[in-house]
This record gives sequence, C-alpha cells and structure tokens, in this order.
Amino acid sequence: MNVLVDTSVWSLALRRGTPTANTVVKELSELIAESRVELIGAIRQELLSGVRQATQARAVREQLEAFPDLVLQREDYETAADYFHQCRSAGLQGSNTDFLICAVARRRSLAVFTTDKDFDAFAPIFGMTLHAPRGA
Repeated sequence: MNVLVDTSVWSLALRRGTPTANTVVKELSELIAESRVELIGAIRQELLSGVRQATQARAVREQLEAFPDLVLQREDYETAADYFHQCRSAGLQGSNTDFLICAVARRRSLAVFTTDKDFDAFAPIFGMTLHAPRGA
C-alpha cells in the first residue's frame, strides 16, 4: 500500500539536526526507497511555508521535486468539507489540510504516515489506515 506522508513527518525528516536513526525518519527513507511515498500540493505548500530562509526553501523545494503531487478531484475537496462538518458536530477539531489528507487517503486507499495525534481520532471515523514505522 502506498503512503500519503503528512507534513509532520516531512518536517521532521527535513529538519536540520534530526538524527537519521530517528524511527520516523528511517521509516520515511525506507518508504522512499520502496517508491511508496505520495504527496499532495497542500502538504508541499505547508512545508515550503514553514521555511524561514530563501536558501532553505530552495533546498526543500529541490528535495521534494522527486515527488509529484497527486492530482486531486472535486470529490476530494467536497469529502474534506463533509469530514470537517462531521468532526465539528462530534466536537473534534482539525485543519482543512488534515481533512483533505483524510479524503484523499480514503478515496485512493492510501495509508497516512503522520506524527499528528489528531489522525488517531480521524482514522476510525473515516475508515482510513495509519502507517506506523516498522519495527517500532
């Protein structure tokens, strides 16, 4: 199964000073080697928006060039909005990007790899799979 990698995982992997022995970073490296990583434009935007310096932004942009964005459909955005309303009525909060990730993952049968604990609540509600580092 391919894996939609969330901003939190990419951020950890791209952060200076993160040890490569970190289980999340190691797992991302393995997924990349297996050609199982998927990316959407909203995650790319979040990553690039979080970079403070232009030189860092260029470096991140270059590192992400190997990963084309999945083409999203209107259904993805509509489902994400439905998920937002469903969670809000249940007292759960999440970002628009979180719900878009859930919608895309569910429609395309992708696992989500994240360190964001909000997805622990979303997964059973939306019937999606979370990816955990192997051997952890």
